[in-house]
Amino acid sequence: MGVGQGAGGNHLTAISAEQAFQAYEAVRHRLPALGADARTSRQAGTLADLADAFDVFLLDAFGVLNIGETAIPGTPERVEALKAAGKRVMIVSNAAGFPHAALMEKYTRLGYDFAPEDVITSRATLLAGMNGQRGLHWGLMATRSTGLRDLEGLTLTYLEEDPGPYAEVDGFLMVGSAAWTEERQALLEAALQDRPRPVLVGNPDIVAPREQGFSTEPGHFAHRLADRTGVAPDFFGKPFTNIFDLAFKRLGPVDKSRVLMVGDSLHTDILGARSAGVGSALIADYGFFAGQDVGSAIARSGIVPDYVVDRP
Repeated sequence: MGVGQGAGGNHLTAISAEQAFQAYEAVRHRLPALGADARTSRQAGTLADLADAFDVFLLDAFGVLNIGETAIPGTPERVEALKAAGKRVMIVSNAAGFPHAALMEKYTRLGYDFAPEDVITSRATLLAGMNGQRGLHWGLMATRSTGLRDLEGLTLTYLEEDPGPYAEVDGFLMVGSAAWTEERQALLEAALQDRPRPVLVGNPDIVAPREQGFSTEPGHFAHRLADRTGVAPDFFGKPFTNIFDLAFKRLGPVDKSRVLMVGDSLHTDILGARSAGVGSALIADYGFFAGQDVGSAIARSGIVPDYVVDRP
């Protein structure tokens, strides 16, 4: 199966890391621009090696804290050690498909102890960025089983097999793709071709690493509809700076030179950190680039992290 062709429900794909990398490269024109510089990456074994250089650690979730439903070994202890050393540790994740409370329960189950205000998601970023659009009737790409917590107050209709809502709603919210299908994607694209409307994307990820491969995320479908309909989606989450703006609001006054974004993806975590003006560290042994040639990917993309770290 290609990207986006996984069965509804688990949305796993059979693509390789190389194919996923190419998919991100193909949409670079919609991602934040990257100015040229001569930086080179420094190597580190773990985040403990960087503790003296930074006061704030912004951690991606998938590929840094966990792979699917499994914590990366030793990482809960690493997080606690950083906090014990006086570091502020926050999650900054494109986890739009789940309510905040459900994520808090998950991280606790995996052995992490984060305060609710220290978990910044693209779901929250989307809601914070809707401004005067809250009164519209939205068609929702999401999985029913995850529920609508955090989305109270919005007028929503799930997008499923009935073509009626696609024609009737004022705009579309793309937050979770686990139950999304090719039939639903075709209905969405046809509706936008017939009548262009706002498309807000709560998860810009094209794929995410799971225990048994990559899952297809809302960003993939958003870029597809943009290519086919000409409708330019509004993205909320990494690599776009809106999610970092929300994190900085939670942090208060901070020296950005002492802030480090840690992630497993060049095109979301590292590009986002570069755009936000903070330091960046790419995890090499887990997540997107596990078992891959990280140096080659960095050279090909031109997205250069400040550090390449073996493991969290």
